[in-house]
Amino acid sequence: MEKRIVLGVDIGGTHITAAQVDLEDGSLIQQSVKRSAIDSKASSEEIYNVWCQVIKDAFGNNLNENSKIGIAMPGPFDYENGISLIKDQDKYKSLYQLNIKQELAQRLNLPAANIKFVNDAAAFMHGEVFYGAAKGFKNALGLTLGTGLGSATFINGVAKDAALWNSKFLGGIAEDYLSTRWFVKKYADLTEKEIEGVKELAAIANNDPYAKQIFNEFGRALGHFLVDFIKNTGSEVVVLGGNISQAFDLFAPTLQENLKAFHLNTEIRLNKLNEHAPLIGAASCWKSVETVINA
Repeated sequence: MEKRIVLGVDIGGTHITAAQVDLEDGSLIQQSVKRSAIDSKASSEEIYNVWCQVIKDAFGNNLNENSKIGIAMPGPFDYENGISLIKDQDKYKSLYQLNIKQELAQRLNLPAANIKFVNDAAAFMHGEVFYGAAKGFKNALGLTLGTGLGSATFINGVAKDAALWNSKFLGGIAEDYLSTRWFVKKYADLTEKEIEGVKELAAIANNDPYAKQIFNEFGRALGHFLVDFIKNTGSEVVVLGGNISQAFDLFAPTLQENLKAFHLNTEIRLNKLNEHAPLIGAASCWKSVETVINA
């Protein structure tokens, strides 16, 4: 049987990664993985040139008129029509209101219909549902915990950005408390010492009571935050990704205790696809959701 190969592309504020993905099992064709830094403040011409070069390199000699591409792109963005709506974010200003789908199609000599865009958070969720930690579940919630708070849901076969970062929470918004900057600020408030991030704090947690206290507090806050969203979405599993999730063992006990206090037995899992989840998820936008719904 011929493999179903789609090119997955993950575009961030500072990079682009592309690779051929086998849709049968979500595996990467390792020799096809290409990555490049990108100056998101550059002109549209410069950005297009870098993107297209990486895409061509990832395709190798396999780029033809039947090739299909799935692209994970940060919002705001008109994903159906491929038009950038990003402005006032200090990135990709030169692409504002441009039809990126048409431009890429022309430069790559592809039909525009062969290029699909998906929200980057939704792509993360897609990848984990089809091939990762949420495989086999009908309803799932995904969070990426890092410098910001990314979120996505998968409900009845549809993955989409949940945009929970600015939800009202503890007198502010969720991202104020569920991101790296909270850890940095909290440790400084308690100790008058500066740390660079969560990795540094995790390294001293066994010997530093303040660090341990902070992870316990974070777990309780995350559990409290998740309760309503789990109930509202009927999520059977929550998948955690991002740099903070690498310290899961340090905040998992208080997180799970808080969920159980609200009589929730929802599974909490770490993402399996790591940094490749958006890329694999972008490619899987060409895969039928029936395989998940009927699993």
